[in-house]
Amino acid sequence: MEATGTDEVEKIKSKFMSAWHNMKYSWVLKTKTYFSRNSPVFLLGKCYHFKTEESGELSTDGSNFDKINTEISGNVEEFRKDFISRIWLTYREEFPQIKGSALTTDCGWGCTLRTGQMLLAQGLMLHFLGRAWVWPEALDMDSSDSESWTSNTVRKLTASFEASLTAERDPKVLPRPQRGPARRSWDVTEMRNEVYHRKIISWFGDSPLAAFGLHQLIEYGKKSGKIAGDWYGPAVVAHILRKAVEEARDPELQGVTVYVAQDCTVYSSDVIDRQCSFMDSGKAGTKAVIILVPVRLGGERTNTDYLEFVKGILSLEYCVGIIGGKPKQSYYFAGFQDDSLIYMDPHYCQSFVDVSIKDFPLESFHCPSPKKMSFKKMDPSCTIGFYCRTVQDFEKASEEITKMLKSSSKEKYPLFTFVKGHSRDYDFASSPLHEENDLFSEDEKKRLKKFSTEEFVLL
Repeated sequence: MEATGTDEVEKIKSKFMSAWHNMKYSWVLKTKTYFSRNSPVFLLGKCYHFKTEESGELSTDGSNFDKINTEISGNVEEFRKDFISRIWLTYREEFPQIKGSALTTDCGWGCTLRTGQMLLAQGLMLHFLGRAWVWPEALDMDSSDSESWTSNTVRKLTASFEASLTAERDPKVLPRPQRGPARRSWDVTEMRNEVYHRKIISWFGDSPLAAFGLHQLIEYGKKSGKIAGDWYGPAVVAHILRKAVEEARDPELQGVTVYVAQDCTVYSSDVIDRQCSFMDSGKAGTKAVIILVPVRLGGERTNTDYLEFVKGILSLEYCVGIIGGKPKQSYYFAGFQDDSLIYMDPHYCQSFVDVSIKDFPLESFHCPSPKKMSFKKMDPSCTIGFYCRTVQDFEKASEEITKMLKSSSKEKYPLFTFVKGHSRDYDFASSPLHEENDLFSEDEKKRLKKFSTEEFVLL
């Protein structure tokens, strides 16, 4: 009886916490973001110009497009379409319970895992869809979506409190009215792309079977001493993503690998070895690689001397973004304008979506409006990501980034380096291709311990 009573208390406590998180994290889309008309906007390697004869600022949520001439309006819409097409992964609630805990939400602690997911998702989008792909239905989402989502959250908040008081298992929430035009007919290429679009999102579903879902990432994190509810830094998440891709069993994912830089050094031969490793089928083939580089952009605060380098990185089409943020909050940085970074915010609590069902709703996986933050506010701990489809692409990227590092750095030493050869040639204990069956080697654990003491705490 006592155990049953404790379980009921925990359930009621969980519902109250869920209601609180809904209220705390569900208003982030209310604020509008303004862009200057006089400066170019960069988004993951693409440049957009909003310039007009009029001075002032422009909102990208669609609220004042009528004030802009047709030519410039088209460019703003292209930017909006591109931004909305990126995959947005946020806090969720009411998903299947995480193994070894009573948690059914990641509100308040999972933001760096979510930003890591967004970076990996962009890498997979480059791999399967290419940088030119945009979601055909992107502009069907307008600013009223954020309003309706917030209204829906209020209904959930009320329903959750009522359910807690009446001991209902499933809160009753009034369904949202269906809106938007009927889907137009698609050609063969668009249908193929939509299949991959949905498949990529399904790999990040909040269920134990999803290859890169929260449940799997937490399991890999346990091997580094992390548990559900802990905070995760950008460096730790980089290694968790590497392990998740290594362990993925979907045949579609056998052509992708992840390399994590060691002590701010990318060992070229180790990367190429990963790209040329055998597939699970036993057949030889060149794999695409996602390179993750955990770095610090300064000591206690971000060094503004690194601003031009960060801009340069986000100007590259093979950049897949930056896992970073400001103290106590993690963001996914995807672009910039002037000295402000453009990002997607995971701090928005949404309901669990079952991605295993056919034609699951996609809207909550795409952000209707970008946000901006001054570079000066950025926390120095971050992880930078790149995607290279072939060995030749990697070699070209390493040369290009090395030149950028040398030209943009005012410091004595560059932020990170590309070195020829293997890590073992520099007295490292083991090659990345022959690691233990653990998430991290002993050497990696020492480095991660150093990162963990330096990285920001995520509340």
